[in-house]
Amino acid sequence: MQDRPRIITKIEANPMLSTKRNEYRQLKVAAYCRVSTDSEDQVESYKAQVAYYTDAIAKNPRWKLADIYADEGITGTMLKNRDNFNRMIRDCERGRIDYILCKSVARFARNTVDSLKMVRKLKAKGIGVYFEEQCLDTLKVENEMFLGLHSVMAQSESENISANVRWGIQQRMKSGTFKFRYNILGYEKGEDGEPKIVESEASTVRLIFEMYLKGSSLVQIRDYLKEHQILTRKGDTKWETMVVKSILTNERFCGDMLMQKTYVDNPINKKQCVNRGELPKYYIQNNHPAIIERSVFQAVQAEMARRTSKRRVSDRARTEFGRYSGKYALTELLICGDCGSVYRRKTWKKRNGESEGVWMCFNRIENGREACKDSLAVREQDLHDAICRGLLKAYSDFGGAMDCITTALTYAMTGVDETLDIYAIEQQIKQINESLDEVIVLRERTQGDKSKYDVEVRRFSQQLVALRQQRDFMKERLEAMPSTRTEIDKVKKMFEEKENFITYRDDVVRCVVECIRVLDDKKISIILKGGYTVEEEIIA
Repeated sequence: MQDRPRIITKIEANPMLSTKRNEYRQLKVAAYCRVSTDSEDQVESYKAQVAYYTDAIAKNPRWKLADIYADEGITGTMLKNRDNFNRMIRDCERGRIDYILCKSVARFARNTVDSLKMVRKLKAKGIGVYFEEQCLDTLKVENEMFLGLHSVMAQSESENISANVRWGIQQRMKSGTFKFRYNILGYEKGEDGEPKIVESEASTVRLIFEMYLKGSSLVQIRDYLKEHQILTRKGDTKWETMVVKSILTNERFCGDMLMQKTYVDNPINKKQCVNRGELPKYYIQNNHPAIIERSVFQAVQAEMARRTSKRRVSDRARTEFGRYSGKYALTELLICGDCGSVYRRKTWKKRNGESEGVWMCFNRIENGREACKDSLAVREQDLHDAICRGLLKAYSDFGGAMDCITTALTYAMTGVDETLDIYAIEQQIKQINESLDEVIVLRERTQGDKSKYDVEVRRFSQQLVALRQQRDFMKERLEAMPSTRTEIDKVKKMFEEKENFITYRDDVVRCVVECIRVLDDKKISIILKGGYTVEEEIIA
């Protein structure tokens, strides 16, 4: 093979054919502007930036305006919310931009990591960013160190501003001057600048609280609101269970405000965290007009805690906690008198094809007859009739039942041992009154010395005075506790109308009954709140 000489030919550079930026090609230049708030001064600054860069690019013959990208009222610490900034980056990737003008590093980004990341990403594509205030061109290698320093300073400035703002907010919380947020149903800003109740929305709030206390579950309340086309705060009917729960747990509806329930972890990622003790909270009572009474709100919180702490019934349950069902009041109240298990409703089909509800011991349903041999299966209608007859018996002894209920509820809510004596005192007063009446009758009938009867009358009268004073003192303590009074008033209101006990009603049973035991001799034992007990036969 003949050796051939190596020939080297130089091909001169032709900048006109280059796709990279060069002095012969007109550059597609864009500008980025940003202001962080919607205040009037910031808006004017925003407009001035847009006008300045539009004019500056138009005056330079070597520049061609690609676009003006501007974010108004947006923070510079996060990229995800800056729509126009992200649009600019996408246009850079598509080759629509060669150079970017920006007022300062702080306008470009207040996050050091984001700032350097984006600058390097653009630089890899041959796209430079010029920061006028710092006179930095990112295409020059020696400027990256200075860019890093300015980015750190911009982030530090943002953190300082955030700390100052947080301090100001906490001071307003401490002094109780923090502004009310109108992001809940039932309130609007009044002419005097203070919260004002919107009655059309407030009625929805009251309905939700009322339904929950009557035994409805969150799902049942949600479905009711949807079915009746009741509007949410946004003006639609898209109710969710979490929205219902947030209304039931929001203290603002009873006129109070709990502040700093959440906090921002840091000004860079702006992650909102639930305050579980990391920062102090501030609770202000009677801050604004209340839609519901505080006692009602407290009763709802107590009921919510009771429902969520229900223990499991079935051995097959996955967790230790049971699930509340608001469909039937008897699901929680009906107990087997033999094994102590709860009763559950089953549906049986008759021979004629019709179906009827039957209540059975859940232990027997799940584990068989051997687990509970003597429990009764009770037809729902027979059970309802027996409960109504038992409640009518309690209604006929209204005074005794209410005394017992009042005593037990007062003790349960106050923890004061003396309140347990109210029922006993009432009974003593009743007995002494009867004895006093007998003595007075005997005194009137006797023809002899009446002095011994006078002594008895004075003794009984003194006992009555002492007992009544003791009873009145205890009742005053009761009256001073709104939550106790509300619960007792609710029960008393039920007992005031006989019609409430003629036909079975879930809401009445939930209100006045503590539990019902199904006994093996075809009877039920109805224990009212407070321990007053009535037995009634189940008639098939």
